[in-house]
Amino acid sequence: MALTGRTALLAALGSLPVGILAPSWTGMLAVNAPLSLAILCDYALATPVRTLQFTRSGDTTVRLGDGAEVQLTVTNPSRRRLRAHLRDAWPPSSWLTGTEQAASRHTLDIPAGERRRVITLLRPTRRGDRRAERVTVRSYGPLGLAARQGNHHVPWTVRVLPPFTSRKHLPSRLARLRELDGRTSALTRGEGTEFDSLRAYVPGDDTRSIDWRATARQSAVAVRTWRPERDRHILIVLDTGRTSAGRVGDVPRLDAAMDAALLLTALATRAGDRVDLLAHDRRTRAQVQGRAAGEVLSAMVTALAPLEPELVETDARALSATALASAPRRSLIVLLTSLDAAPIEEGLLPVLPRLTQRHTVLVAAVADPHIEEMAGARGTVDAVYEAAAATQAQAQRRRTAEQLQRQGVVVVDATPDNLAPALADAYLSLKAAGRL
Repeated sequence: MALTGRTALLAALGSLPVGILAPSWTGMLAVNAPLSLAILCDYALATPVRTLQFTRSGDTTVRLGDGAEVQLTVTNPSRRRLRAHLRDAWPPSSWLTGTEQAASRHTLDIPAGERRRVITLLRPTRRGDRRAERVTVRSYGPLGLAARQGNHHVPWTVRVLPPFTSRKHLPSRLARLRELDGRTSALTRGEGTEFDSLRAYVPGDDTRSIDWRATARQSAVAVRTWRPERDRHILIVLDTGRTSAGRVGDVPRLDAAMDAALLLTALATRAGDRVDLLAHDRRTRAQVQGRAAGEVLSAMVTALAPLEPELVETDARALSATALASAPRRSLIVLLTSLDAAPIEEGLLPVLPRLTQRHTVLVAAVADPHIEEMAGARGTVDAVYEAAAATQAQAQRRRTAEQLQRQGVVVVDATPDNLAPALADAYLSLKAAGRL
């Protein structure tokens, strides 16, 4: 039995003389028979918590930064009116700091045999699955002197998806893609392209593009126009090892890599290319394979949502073998990893020839903008030492990138805000050069 603050106040006011002998308010109740009787009656008339029935409905997915509504329907099957306070408990990351109490606590007043619905507003601060923990109800008697309290487990899961903030760059990249594909500008000819149509010859056209058979059937010289190849295969590989756990600014490197992967997926599927996903460290953590163009982006968002960095060293040989198994024919393999010297030199470089022998390989990495700020700092002794350390780190990073480039790898090294558009630009450049 839970006693309320009202009970303590009445006990203190009604038992002041006795309070000297029984200083605690529980002792006051022991010598105040009328109040004790009222409390017992109030407790007996409170609606039992264990008989209440609960059902949930509402949102099951939400993008990080947006709000979600989860409805909780409370049914009172008893013959007594329910007067209660309810707490709908969720993990702390389900709300912004300081808003948990207002969002999770509700007041109930439900007549006998009726039901009411309360809404819990979630605004998650982290990706992943957020699961409801329990519902705690404190049911009060009609006098408000005593209450029954109990818990119910009412399961519900809300999956918090990546925010995909880089989608703002998609329209401009799609415009460039349309130029490559010939929908807004003249179609081009080049190695690794597909035939599109015929048109009349104009001075300056490459004579190798003249279609002599078509020319023989008509009075004017006809040339072939070409467009970038479609239905190319792209395998996006996310390194989820320990280096992906490092925070750059306010987010882990893995989250910036995810955002870049989503923009590339949206762009490549519009270009008619097939996109698969592989997340790997010592084993495969997530995989999206063989999805139709209209389904791959949503499938990838769902697969990436619960993904977290693993504090283990990535097994480059296992990653390479899994990537080769996932890409049986010539593909563009986009590896989102770090450019730290040790993991590249000891892990990736020894297995890189197996990948570049059959595929075009692009390595994208998240650079720390704070290093650039440190490199330009001057004015104090500490700033000079920081600038020297930052310059040394940048030089080592450039040497690592050059090692990869000598192996035929395309390298994209950009800050979190610029990684997604830089990766999209590198993809378009490869497509324009006919290297896909």
